[in-house]
Amino acid sequence: MTVRDDVPMIERYTPNERSNHWFTALCFVLLALSGLAMFHPAMSWLYALLGGGTWTRILHPFIGVVMFVSFFWLVLRFWRHNRIEARDRQWLRQGNDVVMNREDRLPEVGRYNAGQKLLFFALVICMACLLLSGIVIWRAYFSAYFPITSIRAAAVVHAFFGFVMICAIIVHIYAAIWVKGSMRAMLRGTVSYGWAKKHHRAWYREIAERESSAGSGGGAARPG
Repeated sequence: MTVRDDVPMIERYTPNERSNHWFTALCFVLLALSGLAMFHPAMSWLYALLGGGTWTRILHPFIGVVMFVSFFWLVLRFWRHNRIEARDRQWLRQGNDVVMNREDRLPEVGRYNAGQKLLFFALVICMACLLLSGIVIWRAYFSAYFPITSIRAAAVVHAFFGFVMICAIIVHIYAAIWVKGSMRAMLRGTVSYGWAKKHHRAWYREIAERESSAGSGGGAARPG
């Protein structure tokens, strides 16, 4: 979607939030590819990404810890916007309208819709399970403290939640491309008033009320 420079915009993500997001995304890509390299011999050519098999095994868990810390800051930033509400449950019940893009029939959506909220919590669960299972199988530091049966179980858990997270991120990317204007929000930080009113009407109302209270001169009422 092409947005003219003279169209009024709403800030959806601050520079710090966008930097945090993209840094986490970079860590995820490195971890997903290096994890696939270790998962199956057919993917061993991906070892080259981190300098070979030895370096991949050394760096993978450290990058994992860095990603967890970065993701934790994202969770702190956005937790309050992802609480499940009654309108979110109704939104999920109208899944057919969601798929058919009949947004006029759906309940008003806040900063995030129910699908985005479910993805958020799925990622939180995956991250926690990946961290805990990763500690158990981290041979250089922790695996000596656990019996071999626990290490084997943790390896299966780690692989499972790694796969789930890869699938979740693919859905996340697809949804961002599917809803025009979403990519701009994370690349440039802003969305038009029209985009907000169409896709996140309750959030749009919050912005309008806030700007009205601040004496913005009714700027939030512009269609964008």
